Amino acid sequence: MNLTWKRTLRTASSERFLALRDGKDLAAVDLHYLANGTVAGTVIILKGSGLDASNIEPLLSALDDEFLPDVDLAHGNLTYTVVLGEVLGNWEAHRDDG
Repeated sequence: MNLTWKRTLRTASSERFLALRDGKDLAAVDLHYLANGTVAGTVIILKGSGLDASNIEPLLSALDDEFLPDVDLAHGNLTYTVVLGEVLGNWEAHRDDG
C-alpha cells in the first residue's frame, strides 16, 4: 500500500497513528492495549483520502505487520472498528489567566 505511519500520541495503554501517503493524511488509528492481552482499535478513514472499502484490509494488515507483532485478527486478540470521517478542526484546552 506504500504507506508511512506517524505516531502522534502514546500512553501506557494506547497509541494514535496517522497513515500517510505522499504527505497526505489518509487515516487515523487509535489503539488501546487491554489488560487481557487484546488490542482494540478505531480506524477513521478520512473523507477525500481516496481510500475505499477495498483498501481497509491492506491498511489494517500494514498496521498489524509494523506495530502489532503479538496480536492479529486471525487469532481473535485484535479487533477494529472502522469509520469514515472528516476532520473539522482541532480544539485544545487553554488556561484562563484572567
